Amino acid sequence: QVQLVESGGGSVDTGGSLRLSCVRSGSTDGGYCMAWFRQAAGEEREGVASLDSDGTTSYADSVKDRFTISHDNAKNTLYLEMDNLEPEDTAMYFCAITYLYCTGPGRAVDFGNWGQGTQVTVSS
Repeated sequence: QVQLVESGGGSVDTGGSLRLSCVRSGSTDGGYCMAWFRQAAGEEREGVASLDSDGTTSYADSVKDRFTISHDNAKNTLYLEMDNLEPEDTAMYFCAITYLYCTGPGRAVDFGNWGQGTQVTVSS
């Protein structure tokens, strides 16, 4: 059973940066897709960025050129580097993994393993 633990959230001002981490424990056999999602209060969970086991990445239009997803295989850790943050980025951020192919930045329905989330708050 794969377990995911996120960290790195916090409060920053507009234009600030944060790096989220997601440590994965448990084995993954074969191909997989890992992704970052976010959910603002009263909103649906949306895919932010995905990365498949071949290294292909995909981003939501709202975060392109500001966010970068990456993975350190040695540390079993997924990262989300977030630069030039905006108040609209305020949300709970989750990492997730699926053994299906990545579909764009991620569709929540495709993912069965989730972390507990880390809060990101951006002040104007």
